Amino acid sequence: MPETIAILGASGKLGGATLAALLAHDLAPPATTTIVALTSSAPGSAKWASLASQGGREVQVQVRHASFEDPASLEAALQGVTTFFLVSTPDIALDFADPATGAPLGPGRDAHHRRAIDAAARAGVRRLVYSSLAFAFARDDDGAMGGRDQSRAGVMRAHLRTEAYLREIASGAPAFKEVVAIREGLYSESWPLYLGYFAGDGSDARSAVKLAGDGKVCWTAIADLGIASALVLVAPPGTYASSGSGAIHSFYLSTRPATARTVREVAALVAEARGREVRVEIVGRDEHVRHYVEDRGLEAPAVRWWASTYDALEAGECLVDDPTLEELLARVGVKPTPFEVTVRRMVKGGGSGNGKGESS
Repeated sequence: MPETIAILGASGKLGGATLAALLAHDLAPPATTTIVALTSSAPGSAKWASLASQGGREVQVQVRHASFEDPASLEAALQGVTTFFLVSTPDIALDFADPATGAPLGPGRDAHHRRAIDAAARAGVRRLVYSSLAFAFARDDDGAMGGRDQSRAGVMRAHLRTEAYLREIASGAPAFKEVVAIREGLYSESWPLYLGYFAGDGSDARSAVKLAGDGKVCWTAIADLGIASALVLVAPPGTYASSGSGAIHSFYLSTRPATARTVREVAALVAEARGREVRVEIVGRDEHVRHYVEDRGLEAPAVRWWASTYDALEAGECLVDDPTLEELLARVGVKPTPFEVTVRRMVKGGGSGNGKGESS
């Protein structure tokens, strides 16, 4: 049966890497598969043209307009789609809270995700794949390990609410035949954000960086996540069929503990690559927030929201042990990209991280 795969956020980091992997690894045979790139950009725009040019003589990429702000556009764009990759919205400001009262300043990113999920259900999508984030990994006292439904990190909460909504949908009359929540690894390219909004090209003048905590992270290259996500999208029908009411398939795509690095170790790699010292100074959360708001001039809601990430790092939430990424990459003869390779490439090659936004 012909398959139509749609990617929302196809011009972004993860969505773009997934689209590129589908094409580069010949994962979408044109005789049986149609690729649809969904974008909020207008027809005729540079971004629209760039997406349309991704295909070639053999494989054409359809471009359709779809916006989280416009549910009707989502439903229209998803007509005829069999597999939908819902890449989480990058609009992190929706999650911010008032620094004084703690009251939400926005509806939460999960409001956007729910709109897309509901639109997909109305459009008759069979398989929905959602890009969650690789926090909330835990090990029990008895040795059992896996993803949990609670996290200390503010960046994870909208993802957890979205996952809960998917389980809620799965517990009723099933809107989808298959629902997958991929907890995508923390981008290797996002290290500047974790290292105190450091300049990704290493030009930052600081020799010391204040942080509210530290812990090991299983950093994962965006290109590797794109390949693995693409392989999930083209899996045979039924691969991720629900096993019961309220059940969704959830797993991590991440490197593993043997290659995990603390933020202090990241600083050492950056220092080595740029030839100048970078030290990490651990401070309390209040001092972390004060420093980046008052001394560095960043916006208080964003800094407070991100500061909770360091609690999650210290709790080991990002020390992921799931073989799925390695197994999927091996199918196309690829090994995970070493983290230090990414750091050196960014620092010595001009950098691609801006120290802002979510890492996935």
